[in-house]
Amino acid sequence: MSKKRSDCPISSSLEIWGDKWSLLIIRDLMLHKECTYGAFLKAEEKIATNILASRLQHLLENSIIDKKDHPENKLKVIYSLTEKGIDLVPIIVEINLWGDKYLSTPPDKVEMLKRIKKDKEKFIETAKAYLKGK
Repeated sequence: MSKKRSDCPISSSLEIWGDKWSLLIIRDLMLHKECTYGAFLKAEEKIATNILASRLQHLLENSIIDKKDHPENKLKVIYSLTEKGIDLVPIIVEINLWGDKYLSTPPDKVEMLKRIKKDKEKFIETAKAYLKGK
């Protein structure tokens, strides 16, 4: 682990998950529950393989994500969020709401944002239960 810039909780948190690629990996795992390396590469943002490998390793080292062997292919692994990663759901929800307020919202996200705005706490609770497999 690298030396922290400061003991500020915001600074320390951003060092773990605050770059755009890490947040997009976390987003994909929240949306799909589990992803393979190849699935991350297929995202519309087109992450480079070296950056993806680096970010996955960093998130693994910081216990935000976990990996397990793929049940059907010994050459693949499946990534998922840990409890620590699942606890980022409210932050991702707030980023979505901020983006909806100040930026354009893609058509495929409109329905999700309506559900969030209708009952944010219920949305967060449901998302966490889904990610925990309940």
